[in-house]
Amino acid sequence: MNDQAIRLSGVRKAFARNQVLRGIDLEIPKGQVTVLMGANGAGKSTLVKILCGVHAADDGEVTLAGAPFAPETPSAALGAGVVTVHQNINDGVVPDLDVASNLLLDTLADGAGFFVNRRKMRQRAREIAAAVGLDIDVGQQVADLSLADRQLVSIARAMAHEPRLMILDEPTSSLSAVEAERLFDLIDTLRDRGVAILYISHRMSDIRRLADRIVSMRDGMISGVFEEQPLDYSGSVRAMLGHAITEVDFTVPDTGRPVLEVRDLVLRDGAAPFSMTAHENEVIAVTGLVGSGKSDFASVLFGLDQPVSGEVVLDGKRHAPGTVKEAIAAGVFLCAKDRLFNGVVTDLDITRNITLPFLSRHSRMSFVSAGSERATAERMVNEMGVVCQSPTDGILTLSGGNQQKVMVARWLAEASRLLILDEPFQGVDIRARRDIGHKIRETAGDRATIVFVAELDEALEIADRILVMSEHSIVGEHRNEKVDVSAIMAQVVHAATARAAGK
Repeated sequence: MNDQAIRLSGVRKAFARNQVLRGIDLEIPKGQVTVLMGANGAGKSTLVKILCGVHAADDGEVTLAGAPFAPETPSAALGAGVVTVHQNINDGVVPDLDVASNLLLDTLADGAGFFVNRRKMRQRAREIAAAVGLDIDVGQQVADLSLADRQLVSIARAMAHEPRLMILDEPTSSLSAVEAERLFDLIDTLRDRGVAILYISHRMSDIRRLADRIVSMRDGMISGVFEEQPLDYSGSVRAMLGHAITEVDFTVPDTGRPVLEVRDLVLRDGAAPFSMTAHENEVIAVTGLVGSGKSDFASVLFGLDQPVSGEVVLDGKRHAPGTVKEAIAAGVFLCAKDRLFNGVVTDLDITRNITLPFLSRHSRMSFVSAGSERATAERMVNEMGVVCQSPTDGILTLSGGNQQKVMVARWLAEASRLLILDEPFQGVDIRARRDIGHKIRETAGDRATIVFVAELDEALEIADRILVMSEHSIVGEHRNEKVDVSAIMAQVVHAATARAAGK
């Protein structure tokens, strides 16, 4: 018992008639990384919220180092040494404050007096940042940082508490390979110090790098615990899903006429120009490290930004939308990265979240037809397999994976000429990823589709053709048949280094 930082016995939680946790028995040892896997809706988030003081368990017992542990608030959990880095980056930072204020936010909240010594505050913030290898101006507004830097600020803030239990929920979803490896090194250090670590992820690369043990959840219960070395990764996935995961196997189809032509496009000063073509009935994956220019390319195609130079042609006509409205009118749709920041409208229900960009198509004489909206929402909920009671449910009642399905459904609900999806699998489990990918491919016939992904396995699962992006330019192209994965990885990892060296 002494080597267990946290023990849960018979923990249950229900919301109305929905039994979310059905008697959880779980131990999280000190000095080990326990990876928690579970399909979206399995109860992982509710379990985490009980541990960090957001929800109270309905039944059962939780102990921390042998003593009863039932925090009534997140602050109480934090005070006891239970620190959480949430999947939603903005849950861990305050964008309107500077980096220093964010890193010391918990200290300020506990009462720093009426007067704050900004010089000492920034010096302490620099020490916290340096301790986790975060090289950043602590006076900079968090709102001006990239998603990756926001994530690192959130992690640095959490690690400053010298935790007894550190919970990390999909922490690498917005990090580059270099930044992720820096995080892994920090986790190794915490493990060596005897900190218990609960790491929630579906990324096998993360799991293979970090896991001392794997715990699988399904339908609100623990469905498997894997501790014997070597760890049974396939068994953990079977326990999570209730069945073995089948390999994705598809034949690259014949393509139709060109839809999108990119000619000598320059996304940023100093970047190399690139050209590419996307056809009807073709799914192209663009992969590369965080910061390689994928999202910038998507923003140009959708009218959010303008390129430095070059030309974009859509169906034979110059495409240079000045606004998102113009892009949508031209049939160019974008499912944006980071659903909670750029996609989900939290105050609206599932139906309106799906129909929002196309309300004019559900309106007659300025009046929105509830019946038309409802029919579209019901159709897309069924087609995407969104797990909900009704399309009138609030969007935040859904698990993260089902929210992501709704965001994809929004842009599949109407016909498009070019569908752009920026990290559509971010924060979703393997089963939801397969569901979303299947629907994207199934509907691809009358349009061109470009999917931007950082994970190569996601590109291999969905794409007919894979483009590699680095330094805001396309540096490689691969047809997804007997593809040389090592060649793609070499381009992803080494292109920027080679260019910097002038090779």
